[in-house]
Amino acid sequence: YKNLQEVPKGLSSNVTILTLSANRISWLGQGSFAEVPEVQSLWLGYNQIGVVEPGAFALLVHLKNLDLSHNMIADFPWQDLHNLSGLQILKMNNNRLAGLPRDAFHFLKDLRSLWLNDNELTTLAEGTFNNLPSLSQLQIFNNPFNCSCKVFWLKKWTENTSVSITKGGSTLCVAPSKLKGKAVTDIPDHHCVAPSVQLTYLSNLDNTVMYDGLTLTLHCSVAGNPPPEIRWKIQTSSRRVEISGPNVARDGNIKQSQERFLVFKNGTMAIPKFSKEDEGIYTCLAVNDVGTRDVSVNVALAGSENPAEDLLRDDPLASHFGGQSCYKGDEMDPSGAGEKLVIVYHIPRESKSRDGGTVPQVHLGTLLLALGIVLCC
Repeated sequence: YKNLQEVPKGLSSNVTILTLSANRISWLGQGSFAEVPEVQSLWLGYNQIGVVEPGAFALLVHLKNLDLSHNMIADFPWQDLHNLSGLQILKMNNNRLAGLPRDAFHFLKDLRSLWLNDNELTTLAEGTFNNLPSLSQLQIFNNPFNCSCKVFWLKKWTENTSVSITKGGSTLCVAPSKLKGKAVTDIPDHHCVAPSVQLTYLSNLDNTVMYDGLTLTLHCSVAGNPPPEIRWKIQTSSRRVEISGPNVARDGNIKQSQERFLVFKNGTMAIPKFSKEDEGIYTCLAVNDVGTRDVSVNVALAGSENPAEDLLRDDPLASHFGGQSCYKGDEMDPSGAGEKLVIVYHIPRESKSRDGGTVPQVHLGTLLLALGIVLCC
């Protein structure tokens, strides 16, 4: 209550408790506390602090209590907290914080009490309160939470944590409209469902003759709420490709530069003229606000007049298991992610074309799932 407009100069270097509450301080600079490196308790509540420069608190390694409540802080140098491993109480309530980095508090191993209530937080990143083994009290009420599935993790965390969440019933949703006024802890489970994903191959080419080579077609089926986004990751011996969303428009035009891999809106990916260069691991990811799931398959190509022997020569770990084949629409079990999908084909005798010439025929054999399962054409 001294009407101070800045941190005063001339403080003793052995100060351990500094109370500057209820003044008119509006700015904290990098050197504001350079004179008090031994301070353990710093009370700055009820000021007009709106600007905190990076480094303002970084050197206060002995700090145990920090009160910045009832100010106007919208942006804070969270990296300053990395050095404050001994901090036990952090009060940042009644400010203008609209967001927090996921790792804002990850270095505060001794933090017992965290006050974030009465800010402008609309969401919190999953894991915000991880790595806080000493945390026993948390206040996050009176924030305008948007209860999309991005904060569903908070509901689950509050159900399982031993941390006391003060006035938990006041941690209310302001959006979406159907959840407005409900507590975050009352978000219905069916409102947010983690993704599930299944990978199948599609082919109606069995026993047909093709003249343009083999087209590998994989289909990624996903479920969840909100509806998951489908992404693909492809790792071959020569390149690594990531495709987020479809790259083939409804009119058939390719929207992205990765024309080698055609991704459609329905979750299907086609690789025309599939060759040895396209061998590798194909991963489908289903991503929504609740989480991410993926399933992978290792695709290999065996082609000769004796494909079984060709495959065994290429992969000495392969072996014969008669009768175990994968038919159209078979699911690639996520638990078997990374197993080998072997495409076996061979070149039969040349056939006569209409003009009397010869046409090489590519005959699609069998698509096979598990490592070592080989069926000849």
